[in-house]
Amino acid sequence: MSEAAGRGTVRSQVVSRESWWSTVGRVSGEPILPDYAGPNVRGIIPALLGPRRKGTELPNWFPEVVEHAAQVVLLVVDGLGWEQLRERATSAPTLAALEGGPITTVAPSTTSTALTSIATGLTPGEHGILGYRVDIGGEVLNMLRWTTAKGDARQRIVPRDLQPQRAFLGQAVPVVSKVELQNSAFTEAHLLGGRPRGWRVPSNLAVEVSALLAAGERFVYAYYDGIDKVAHEHGFGAHYDAELRSVDRIVGDILDSLPAEAVLCVTADHGQVHVGGNVRSPAPEVLALTRTQSGEGRFRWLHARPGAADELLSAAQAAHSAEAWVVSREHVLDEGWFGPYASSVIARRLGDVALVARDPISFDDPADSGPFALVCRHGSLTSAEMYVPFVAGSVR
Repeated sequence: MSEAAGRGTVRSQVVSRESWWSTVGRVSGEPILPDYAGPNVRGIIPALLGPRRKGTELPNWFPEVVEHAAQVVLLVVDGLGWEQLRERATSAPTLAALEGGPITTVAPSTTSTALTSIATGLTPGEHGILGYRVDIGGEVLNMLRWTTAKGDARQRIVPRDLQPQRAFLGQAVPVVSKVELQNSAFTEAHLLGGRPRGWRVPSNLAVEVSALLAAGERFVYAYYDGIDKVAHEHGFGAHYDAELRSVDRIVGDILDSLPAEAVLCVTADHGQVHVGGNVRSPAPEVLALTRTQSGEGRFRWLHARPGAADELLSAAQAAHSAEAWVVSREHVLDEGWFGPYASSVIARRLGDVALVARDPISFDDPADSGPFALVCRHGSLTSAEMYVPFVAGSVR
């Protein structure tokens, strides 16, 4: 490849798997399960950083432009689903022109679980961060805030003890993210061993990436969370489109700064569904059998009162099967929603019954609250939430 010549000469191929996309995720009423052995976010890092025997190629779902790259940047755009990107391609022309297509994220389709799988290359059943709010020894831990009902939990639930697997296959990879995230407990849990490189305003993200590439780094991990925040607070509309245009500028700035034989890959942790005010409590007869709740609104775990697990499942199915996939813990584990393996310690973090929203709704838990009502949400197994982009480009 020649030296970068500007955004207009991006090596691109408008999404190359249109025929494949036309057939995926379209079985009415069926959940989209993660393809952990195939095109899935957890397979990106092992393919890029793992040993490759001479003559072997990257997985066939990788964009071709990545195959012979001397340097790779992986940009994770929190909350950018494939369907949302395709529907708004005119707001993100640079992203839309990159080579690649949709892959699946993990279950549940939520930030804490997916980012951990991306960074470690492990399934949720292996790393154990199984959702937004997870039962850890009887306390429900908010994974992003690292708090329980008792307050800050960092001293009682040590992040690197809960999730001890090092990120990036044990390699000391530079991580370009917001300065405010660098010392968080969740960062310690899912990016253990990474080398933080902070940015304070979005325009500096590409500058930091460029400096690392110029210094000879062969792999750079970058993370941006604006799309997710805007979708949660404002939904799909003018705010979302403006933020998507900003993300497209960041992508363009990184592409413009790429050295020869360097490639930018872009992916996401999950998509979004507009829920708005469609928030409801589980039915009274369901709550009467429920000891506590965990998870999140679109993947709500119900923890049964002692001896009531079977009765809770029957009551929940009768009340909510018209709007959600209502399944037991055993069903989820048997079908490999979190991967082919989960230890007994990790399995105990799950509830007894899951309400996995099929319709654009959210199941309320009074203990699961934030500074504002969420407009867009995620966590479930619909195509809008489960398919994310994996696209790449370089500059001629």
